[in-house]
Amino acid sequence: MTAAATGTATATAIVNIGSLVTNDPALGDGPLGLLEDAAVVFEGERVAWVGAADAAPAADVSYDAGGRALLPGFVDSHSHLVFAGDRTREFAARMSGRPYTAGGIRTTVAATRAAGDGELAANLARFVRETLRQGTTTLETKSGYGLTAADEARALRVAAEQVEEVTYLGAHVVAPEYEDDPGAYVDLVTGEMLDACAPYARWVDVFCEQGAFDGDQARAILAAGKARGLTPRVHANQLSYGPGVQLAVELEAASADHLTHLTDADVAALASGVTVATFLPGCEFSTRAVYPDVRRVLDAGATVALSTDCNPGSSFTSSMPFCVAVAVREMGMTPDEAVWSATAGGAAALRRTDVGRLAPGARADAALLDAPSHVHLAYRPGVPLVAEVWRRGVRVTGPEPADDRGTVPAEN
Repeated sequence: MTAAATGTATATAIVNIGSLVTNDPALGDGPLGLLEDAAVVFEGERVAWVGAADAAPAADVSYDAGGRALLPGFVDSHSHLVFAGDRTREFAARMSGRPYTAGGIRTTVAATRAAGDGELAANLARFVRETLRQGTTTLETKSGYGLTAADEARALRVAAEQVEEVTYLGAHVVAPEYEDDPGAYVDLVTGEMLDACAPYARWVDVFCEQGAFDGDQARAILAAGKARGLTPRVHANQLSYGPGVQLAVELEAASADHLTHLTDADVAALASGVTVATFLPGCEFSTRAVYPDVRRVLDAGATVALSTDCNPGSSFTSSMPFCVAVAVREMGMTPDEAVWSATAGGAAALRRTDVGRLAPGARADAALLDAPSHVHLAYRPGVPLVAEVWRRGVRVTGPEPADDRGTVPAEN
């Protein structure tokens, strides 16, 4: 009798897995919980069984992995995907020698304010599909390109319709209308704008940096968000040394992100606190900034995540495999550490235990590589190795919709 006939969830077995990353040391070797010649069984949206291929239980549907590697779906815990416009000229100028500053954000703010809801939603949908094709099954995204109460709220509303982890970032930069009165903008971010945005978000974030918000302003913004039930995250220490990391740890933020400039005290704070250290390799790659030394953070014992920081200005990549490769090549990480940080580490940065691993009870999110080992993500940079993706137990990869040509429709 089939699962449909009995009313039970469909059981799907992925068999003949050459190398399986479970991220559960109780299931296999090392921190990745590696298993060779393995199989997994999904029942509905959850992982039901993991083990040796020759011991796999019967299932309604069986998929032959052909000896390839299977790993948990990537967890991208930092992106900025609700926007309009293009900053190609800025990128070209930067590649010609102009340094990156936070000021370019205002260019995207102007384009985003001018865009209709339909354009923003269509752009976001295109990026969500793009990330999924590359193995990302859990995605966080932020507001931050509206900087008015109405525009920030609509950005979060659009995001919440398509993305499960949504962050309020009214404190991205000071809105241009408040350039001469940043204190009044902080009042807006912690008052009327927060009231409009809190219903759509789980997180509150702030860009604590020269040219954005100082430590006192960031503290006030995060405290206001916490009072409304939002959990802090912090853009910290990207462009310079500053108070962002210490503030994040003090407030028990879920993550401190960027971390390009870290003192020994910052590293010690991250190692002793609950805040996940999230590194964004695409940002240094795209701005020609100095890469952070993740090795010293790992060796101190801090929990590390990798994310894309996909945004139109400083890191316009949605590829977690690319970020894994750059982290290994430029940031002192081993392939195992980078893969863990792009899956289980991202889950920790979102305070999730149901994603980022392939173990009984976890969500059935997985990426099958066209390679025998997860190491190929770093070994073969730039190669589209993600062959198949399962999300919530459903195989979701395939051809693009017939009407998707990389463009967005005009709003009616």
